[in-house]
Amino acid sequence: MRPFYALTFTAVLFFGLLSAGSVSAQDTRFAQFYTSPTQLNPALIGVFDGQYRLTANYRSLYSSILGRESFKTMAASAELRQRVSRSRDYAGFALNFLRDQVGASEFKQVRASLGASYMKQMGGSGYRSADQYLVAGAQLGIGQRGYDWGKLWFTQQFDQAQAIVNYSADNGEGFSQNNTGLYVDFNAGILWYASFEKNMSIYFGGAIHHLNTPNISFLDQADEKLYSRYTIHAGGELPFTDQLSFLPAVAFMSQGPSLSTTIGGNFRYTNKDWRELAIRAGVWGHVANKLDKGLEMDALIFAAILETGPLNFGLSYDVTTSLLSTANNSRGAFEISLIYTSPPKTKRFAVACPRL
Repeated sequence: MRPFYALTFTAVLFFGLLSAGSVSAQDTRFAQFYTSPTQLNPALIGVFDGQYRLTANYRSLYSSILGRESFKTMAASAELRQRVSRSRDYAGFALNFLRDQVGASEFKQVRASLGASYMKQMGGSGYRSADQYLVAGAQLGIGQRGYDWGKLWFTQQFDQAQAIVNYSADNGEGFSQNNTGLYVDFNAGILWYASFEKNMSIYFGGAIHHLNTPNISFLDQADEKLYSRYTIHAGGELPFTDQLSFLPAVAFMSQGPSLSTTIGGNFRYTNKDWRELAIRAGVWGHVANKLDKGLEMDALIFAAILETGPLNFGLSYDVTTSLLSTANNSRGAFEISLIYTSPPKTKRFAVACPRL
């Protein structure tokens, strides 16, 4: 697939979905945050070893309780990276899309954005020296929220004689605005990383989403600001042998009164007889603040990734560890990720980047 067609396809996909849908109240969270880089930090745009990268993520949360009305999150992105003149600096470009939905009213949020980054080489390209880059990135996009008013019913619509809901009857609420207006959304981030040798790297970054705190109210005369989300994340890769390495990572997020931290790591194993095949597996923990109890670990995440050359396929499952486990039998969230990275044309165009 050529880069132009890949970007065109993604653009048609997310702008089509944006016009068709409306849109969830809080920022979504992926357990495999490292497989959705442009949603985590705009500075991760272009940070991959290849010509372009296509990413897709899907998450289903609490289907054991909510059934078909569970939280469903979909995200997709397409990225390109270009060398800047004859330097070892690079510019990255991305299209990003996210859609969230939950509940009987199909309450949704949709966000679509264009992103760009600049990768400044800070050192490396020499014998036994680490390749180091400082990356700054930003995203500018639009968003919207909405729900299906026709799928809600109120007391006035309940026919007691027949014990049914008459959806055609007046609900007495005097409000039926299904969508917020389109709002502008701005995100920015920064990242530093160093790649020392094969299977050894480190990175550290931070981002602020919704810098402009857009108005997300359904009421024309009201002002309901979306909290800015602050993210700090770090990780790397530590080799044990040529075949086995460990990829630890942590992501801390703060948005209004809410705090969220995911920490853990994946072991990665490959073998020269496998050629381009590798497997990863690991355990992660998610800690969040319960507003009346403080911080609490609410999920244990089991993750696995299959690498087949340019294609990575990831699966994860959240096991609920909070008091909610009595209601959902510890069955939390199921998540899928798919990443395709087109290999560089030649070694000359290869860029040393950390594995996420």
